[in-house]
Amino acid sequence: MNRAYVLFNYNNNKILQLPSRMTKKIVSSLVLLLVYALFSFSLKAQSDTDASIKNADLSVDTTSLYAQSIHPLVEREVARILMIRHYKKFRLDDSLSKQMFDFYLESFDNNRSVFLASDVSEFQAYKYQLDNNLQRGDLSVAFLIFNRFKIRFDQRLKSVVSILEKEFDYSINEEYFYDRKELPWPKTQKELDELWEKVLKNQALDLKLAGKKWEEIQKTLFSRYKNQAKAISQYKSEDIFQIYMNSFTRAIDPHTNYFSPSTSDNFRINMSQSLEGIGAQLQSENDYTKVAEVIPGGPAFKSKLIKKGDKIVGVAQGDTGKFVDVIGWRLDDVVALIRGPKGTIVRLQIIAAEDLATAPPREIKLTRDKVKLENQTAKKEVKIIKTGAKSSKIGVITIPTFYMDFEAYQRGEANYNSTSRDVRRLVGELQSEKVEGIIIDLRNNGGGSLMEAIELSGLFIPQGPVVQVKDASGRVEINEDDDPAMVYNGPLGVLINRFSASASEIFAGAMQDYNRAIIIGENSYGKGTVQTLDDLNRRIQIKNERLGQLKFTTAKFYRVTGSSTQHKGVLPDINFPSAFSAEEFGEDSEPTALPWDEITTAPFKPMAKITPKTKELLQKKHAARVKKNDAFQSVVQEIQWAKKERAKKSISLLETERKKERDAAEARRLARNKKVQLKGKTESPAASNQENAEKEPDIYLDEAGQILTDLVNLRIG
Repeated sequence: MNRAYVLFNYNNNKILQLPSRMTKKIVSSLVLLLVYALFSFSLKAQSDTDASIKNADLSVDTTSLYAQSIHPLVEREVARILMIRHYKKFRLDDSLSKQMFDFYLESFDNNRSVFLASDVSEFQAYKYQLDNNLQRGDLSVAFLIFNRFKIRFDQRLKSVVSILEKEFDYSINEEYFYDRKELPWPKTQKELDELWEKVLKNQALDLKLAGKKWEEIQKTLFSRYKNQAKAISQYKSEDIFQIYMNSFTRAIDPHTNYFSPSTSDNFRINMSQSLEGIGAQLQSENDYTKVAEVIPGGPAFKSKLIKKGDKIVGVAQGDTGKFVDVIGWRLDDVVALIRGPKGTIVRLQIIAAEDLATAPPREIKLTRDKVKLENQTAKKEVKIIKTGAKSSKIGVITIPTFYMDFEAYQRGEANYNSTSRDVRRLVGELQSEKVEGIIIDLRNNGGGSLMEAIELSGLFIPQGPVVQVKDASGRVEINEDDDPAMVYNGPLGVLINRFSASASEIFAGAMQDYNRAIIIGENSYGKGTVQTLDDLNRRIQIKNERLGQLKFTTAKFYRVTGSSTQHKGVLPDINFPSAFSAEEFGEDSEPTALPWDEITTAPFKPMAKITPKTKELLQKKHAARVKKNDAFQSVVQEIQWAKKERAKKSISLLETERKKERDAAEARRLARNKKVQLKGKTESPAASNQENAEKEPDIYLDEAGQILTDLVNLRIG
């Protein structure tokens, strides 16, 4: 997966994480004539469409690009810095060169549908030379591969022209392998043409099943591939250099990145501009615009309708605006289409991260707004949990991110805003409302301030170590809570999911290691590394030259037990089924992620609140309860079915079969919704808006409340 566009930010007192992905734009198309006799559109309307197709320039600019004069110097300096300062003690050798080569080739043709096998064979002669090239400042291989890619892509346009001359025959029983990562590259142009006929037929069938006529399908595909051709033609030498250097940094570890000068500028601009709109940061992946992060407190976050990993395939303005297909668009253009004035409406067609390849896009409606700090802060609610004839009051504190107003803190302001200060206040309010237990909800909390994770832990445990940090030199720093007082000593639960990461894992891990809380939910993300950002201009002084920035891993997190949070994350005491496997979302999905390991246990004294016997009793009660819960079991069954279906790498191009698969998936969705009893939500896609989403029951939070009630009834704090 490519990485060059800065996507989201963890910013705390000693951590700056900016994981990102780089755009991979692979395909393009053209819509032709010869459809007049097949449809009842007027002659003039059809001829106008045909004329616009005829006159359009869909070719790729195949002019060769070359490295800028400054690039060799930057290449050598990046390699030197990482060799010296990166946490991982790596060598510039053939193993790293091969990984770098594979990543770079994947950047342009990850689905093996553009290059010929002969191209790849030619490129492989350089597979074990890239490590030496880095030290020499040699970028010839990078531009050789990209310039060939442009030529091959332009050739694909010509084949698309002939393929789209007539409508496809959807009565032929054939399969399209949409995941070709393990398949060989086509050997001949004929094989490529046959592959691309299936590519286009698959996309056309999706549009046909969505109710579009052939003329509309042609026009949509034409526009889609025209945008892809335009995007590739607009690549500059700086873009290619960035992709190449990120292939190198990714070969070291997935959270190390080089940011070109323009990317660094875009990051600063987007960090300010992204606060007005839907509150989501986006990235390009293959032909799609993908949600990289949902900003806490924004419209997308509050709607609960869109999440990390979802793909945006269409954008429409207002309640009645026509949808624009944005597959293949440049990321900047999609962002511009989604962004808009506060109070205006934008409608999106999305394919959820967990959706199957056959799933139709789902329409959602969001009202643009400015992401305000107060909307990112911790919130509380009281849930009434019924167990037979008895009712219990359980407090829930939702923490969307670990935040702290560093500027106010540094100015010495007494009432600066922070997670731990807000939670301290909310706990007091919940206690005044006589709750019998408290759940800390960290689902989708991607991290934030390390200091706040430590301070928050201190509210619930006596003084002692919270997290250990090991730097590149091997030195271990133990970060402690030095306040013996506890704000709350009652029954405590922590709810996490696959997208709980970094600081969330530190807090949840500390609560688990101290036996202070029952950890409930899905296995967390497993990010246990620390990054820093370095401005290359501070290291290389060249007049009137901006060199970009380098973000790299400098340390690792370890729990007080000595176990790293890397890869493994936090495993809940009571595990809920997850729609996502570790191989799909999490540190395990990255082939070069740093390994899990252990260091010496820090001296700490566990509490006697949550014993193995307690966990066993709670697990038995949970299992017996959800076995009888139709809504919960429906979720379990849906997840199991979806995982099985997502494991497939091909899809039918037979219309009747495809429709049958879609109808079956939709029937399952409706049946599940009926069991879950989504109050206030209709089956109309357009009715999926913020207001209705807030009425949806939260099955996992409800069950977490039941588990904590069981803990209360066991008379265990």
